[in-house]
Amino acid sequence: MAKQRSTSTKPSRRKDKRVGTGRRKSCPYCKDKVEHVDWRDVATLRKFVSDRGKLRGRRITGACRRHQSQIATAVKRARELALLPYVAEHRDVEGRLLRSDRDDREDRGDRGDRGGRGGDRR
Repeated sequence: MAKQRSTSTKPSRRKDKRVGTGRRKSCPYCKDKVEHVDWRDVATLRKFVSDRGKLRGRRITGACRRHQSQIATAVKRARELALLPYVAEHRDVEGRLLRSDRDDREDRGDRGDRGGRGGDRR
């Protein structure tokens, strides 16, 4: 014979907990009736890039699917032309600013273990 479950005061797992039932953000480009996202508008594109240099998602920015795709392409073009950084400044766990490897090489003034140019390899 099967064991019957007793009804206890323990709440059931499936509660109607709806998180984020508020209204969805409207797309800033659709609101202004912009057809195409411009890669030269760096100030606007910075809003769609996180402090770590990653593209923010549609859920966070509120952009529609079409404009989010255009934003991604525009940010990539702006990065190619050095208008936007690929990554933010390098910081360690405590939040201190770290120097990059390139800065370190420029400070040394020599070419490291590689020696001079070209021909004197062994």
